[in-house]
Amino acid sequence: MEKIQFIPLPSDKVAVLRDGGPDAYGRPPERVRSEGHGNPCRHCLDFVPEGAGMLILAHRPFDDLQPYAETGPIFLCADACRPWSGGGLPPVLTSSPDYLLKGYTTDQRIRYGTGRIVTSEEISTYAAEVLERSEISFVDVRSARNNCFQLRIVRTE
Repeated sequence: MEKIQFIPLPSDKVAVLRDGGPDAYGRPPERVRSEGHGNPCRHCLDFVPEGAGMLILAHRPFDDLQPYAETGPIFLCADACRPWSGGGLPPVLTSSPDYLLKGYTTDQRIRYGTGRIVTSEEISTYAAEVLERSEISFVDVRSARNNCFQLRIVRTE
């Protein structure tokens, strides 16, 4: 099986959002208090602790506007947190029984036939399988229930 890496949102982009910078819709993130386990931070890839400050914002994990550039809500810790750098499955991928994985080409277009709903236990295996295909550049993980972007998976060298 090919090795894979779970990629959090880049720290520089997160810092801009924490400073009130615009989200994918050009609006400042909303600031609220976390309700706990159901609020996954896309930077540390863990859950925003209950009662802690949290940002809610529109996120588009693609460089340009184009038909496949989905936008949706995400959460971030309002206070500084370390970006995920661990091995294994990040904690944010344990909050739901199922996730939607889709493979994308280098021009950030969905490769039809790669979309599949898998369990948490199947994420790494299926992502590695999709990334074995030379035309696939990355795999995005989304909530199977709400279609919210969770994180990106790439192959390691």
